[in-house]
Amino acid sequence: MAIPDNLAERWDIDEAAEERQIRLTAAWNEPHELPSEIPSVPAFDPELLPESLRDYTLDIAERIGCPVDFVAVSVMVALSATVGRQVAIRPNEHDDWTVIPNLWGGIVSPPGALKSPAMSEALKPLEKLEAKAREEYEQELAEYMALESVAKQQAKVTDDAIRTALKNGNEAEAQRIAAEARKNKPEPPKRKRYITQDATVEKLGELLAENPNGMLISRDELTGWLRAMDKQGHESDRAFYLEAWNGDKRFTYDRIGRGTRDIDAACVSILGTIQPGPLQSYVNQASRTCAGADGLLQRFQLLVWPDPPRAWEQVDRRRDEKARAQAFEIFEQLAAIDPLRFDAECDNGQTFISFISPSLQRFREFRTSLENRLLDKSMDPAINAVLAKQRSLVPSLALLIHLADSPEGGPVQERATLKAIAWAGYLEQHARRIFGYANDSINYSTRQLAEKIKDGSLDKVFKKQDIYLKHWSGLNTPEKTEQALNQLVEMGWVRKIETKTGGRPSESYRVNPKVMTQSQQSKIKPFGNTQ
Repeated sequence: MAIPDNLAERWDIDEAAEERQIRLTAAWNEPHELPSEIPSVPAFDPELLPESLRDYTLDIAERIGCPVDFVAVSVMVALSATVGRQVAIRPNEHDDWTVIPNLWGGIVSPPGALKSPAMSEALKPLEKLEAKAREEYEQELAEYMALESVAKQQAKVTDDAIRTALKNGNEAEAQRIAAEARKNKPEPPKRKRYITQDATVEKLGELLAENPNGMLISRDELTGWLRAMDKQGHESDRAFYLEAWNGDKRFTYDRIGRGTRDIDAACVSILGTIQPGPLQSYVNQASRTCAGADGLLQRFQLLVWPDPPRAWEQVDRRRDEKARAQAFEIFEQLAAIDPLRFDAECDNGQTFISFISPSLQRFREFRTSLENRLLDKSMDPAINAVLAKQRSLVPSLALLIHLADSPEGGPVQERATLKAIAWAGYLEQHARRIFGYANDSINYSTRQLAEKIKDGSLDKVFKKQDIYLKHWSGLNTPEKTEQALNQLVEMGWVRKIETKTGGRPSESYRVNPKVMTQSQQSKIKPFGNTQ
């Protein structure tokens, strides 16, 4: 490893100091290895996608130059928002446990990883549905305005007829005329919505009341959304989203100025991006509060943090129009599902389908294994909460994959179920990376400080404030810096030096010369004395 220029300059490299350096180095023990990096995750297998959407997903990822995971997760969440509450699944053969295929997803990656463009491109079919619905609404609104103009004039005629009936003593006739007028009054059109970005909970409630199938919230940065619900006065927002994740819970708003608003079944999908640092900070804070125990973050079942590509390749070609057209067609079909075509059943107003016999057996095997794993008391509570939600995740994914690939309908096929189970295994590994990293703030800070030492960003003898005043990631507070220093002291990377000053001792830290490579050790002049 070559010595950085700034390091060579500050450490005063002197060939004549070689012998003294050897004596100094011998006085130190070998430094221990750094704590392990974040857990590994498997590469995404495109076979997990619905066949009808695979080429579309791969085309986007290749042209953008991002991990396929970014696009795959976005496509599946968009698919769930499109299906919404139209069709549910009953995973068991006899009881009435019903799962709405509602999904929350997110992309974890550092800045500049192209997660936002990937998410945006994957949502294009949903945005097209939104644009089409807006055009239809504007046309219906124009027709309504014309009918409303006629209705205003008709109201005058109706009022005259009511007055005439009352003058003649015919109250029953007056009531009949009034009732008929109300029945014939034109209803204002309701705009179909599929996606929103930044609606308040109150406004979202109004939108859901008019769109009982559900909606998607798309957030380019999830940190703001998560932090907003931790603010004082927003406790009810958090409760609402926890309920809306299930997709089948009734919700009633009572607000001064807005009155009472009933939502028969609140169903909200969420998709967004987040950087590792803010995610770690949020999880650490949430774990210290009661709010962190409600499982909000674990509801992001499709939360992924893939490895970056090993090498960047220039891709400059036209998009795959055939794959794009097919994807748009699938979304359009699933935005208006005909229950009869899918051979679905209905119970208490909810349409549903079930697993075909081989699929049912596959799910039972998966569920048995899952429930036995959840009994392990030694499991990390955060991971336990993630796995517990796979009871509904697998049926949801199986249903969505089946709907996208089986326009002829019928019960959920075995192939779709096997893909869903494979998704569960893939997502578990990402959850272990995400929550393992988020709960490993001390090790993260230690690794960051070790890298700064190795690359020469710090002098051979330095003070604590030399670190946190630079605002490096994971080291931007005195507390984080001290935790990292204490761990590096225990690992033999640095020594703590206290110098008497007549008052409170001055503290500094000296780097273990053995941290550096042998070529560096022979050229580094000792700083100060050799004790």
